[in-house]
Amino acid sequence: MGVTTFKGGVHPYDGKDLAKDQAIVELKPQGLMVYPLSQHIGAPAKPVVAKGDRVLVGQKIAEAGGFISAPVICSVSGTVKSIEKKLTAGGAMVDAIVVENDQQYEAIEGFGQARDYTKLTRDEIVNIVKEAGIVGLGGAGFPTSVKLAPKNIDKIDYFLVNGAECEPYLTSDYRIMLEEPEKIIGGLKVILSIFPNAKGVIGIEDNKPEAVRTMTEAAKGESNIEVVSLKTKYPQGGERQLIYAITGRKINSGMLPADAGCVVDNAATMLAIYEAVCESKPLVSRILTVTGDAMAKPGNFRVPTGMNYQEIVDQAGGFKTEPEKIVCGGPMMGIPLFKLDIPVAKNSSSILAFAHDQVSHEPTTACIGCGRCVSACPENLMPTMMFKAALKKDTARFTALEGMECLECGACAYVCPAKRPLTQGFKEMKRRVGAERRAAAAKAKAEAEAKAAEKKAEEVQK
Repeated sequence: MGVTTFKGGVHPYDGKDLAKDQAIVELKPQGLMVYPLSQHIGAPAKPVVAKGDRVLVGQKIAEAGGFISAPVICSVSGTVKSIEKKLTAGGAMVDAIVVENDQQYEAIEGFGQARDYTKLTRDEIVNIVKEAGIVGLGGAGFPTSVKLAPKNIDKIDYFLVNGAECEPYLTSDYRIMLEEPEKIIGGLKVILSIFPNAKGVIGIEDNKPEAVRTMTEAAKGESNIEVVSLKTKYPQGGERQLIYAITGRKINSGMLPADAGCVVDNAATMLAIYEAVCESKPLVSRILTVTGDAMAKPGNFRVPTGMNYQEIVDQAGGFKTEPEKIVCGGPMMGIPLFKLDIPVAKNSSSILAFAHDQVSHEPTTACIGCGRCVSACPENLMPTMMFKAALKKDTARFTALEGMECLECGACAYVCPAKRPLTQGFKEMKRRVGAERRAAAAKAKAEAEAKAAEKKAEEVQK
């Protein structure tokens, strides 16, 4: 087994005590349901319903828009009210299907029906996962069916379940591991059935000893599954860091985990796979942590996709004090929210409400050259020099400094005594470099097509 940790990283206050002991509670929405067509990496889904259509729980309302895409599944029964632009947590207005919830929760035929995965072929399992609309539920939102179809299946020798949940305050995966360990193991067994040479390893940070014990007990008797206790350090749950900590193998931005013989998914995704394959339940809900010192009753909630954030906060007990800052996701990599009138997407993981916004109240000063950001970087980059390139918008220098390897984890900004907006600058530069590369590729393609057309015209003239 690997080294159980990685070089660099930080140890922020984890804030997990607020919600870690709160059992998962199921919430039922009352208002309109909004299903964005872009809630995964890749092409947006394409609607297969129209205004006025009656829809059911478990019904596909939008199909995958390409190979790297995922269907959208309805989580309530009701009537399609409209297909229009709606605001999402990321701040973008995207096409979305709006459904009037009739509160009946009538499901499609076969929803919840038990199914024996051992009688299914590999292709059937992958197709079930695809049609269930499952994507990585740890935040990235990469379509899971694509992960399950690498070029060289026989070369995959590790399937890693990310139970680290290293982001502060988040406890939803922890509660899943405590309350549904058999389903996580069940989902992993389904996956291992399609990777003949793979071993399943569940990595959990050692600040969650109860989860380690519970998952170890659930895995008893499974010779092909192991539970590993990882050192608690952010960002231990990062894909590259997890792979290195467990296997000792390294990957970079130009590689996929499959290139290192690994596939990685988190605990919530394992639960979704089990429910889709073994219980005939497509992805219609997910578990969120709703916490922070501004919340009256921090907790963990199973909520239908499409449910409004404001309604979740209200049903969770509301605010005990007006929050200065609300974040979707963890405090290190999450997205600040300016309003709660947005829907739960597949990659939503939490709603954090803080009474005080400490970051905005701390003044930014000049870099003092302390090097703390360099020591904290889990990718061994040079944030000080990268930020100088970012300030000058020097994409060539940023790229030469391996800036595209940045995980955007926020560790450098967290330790910076000058409170420089390092991560924000790196995000902007990565977008800028990406745009330049796409423009260069488009230009090269256009020039090649022009040359081909010119050559064809010359041949015609001859």
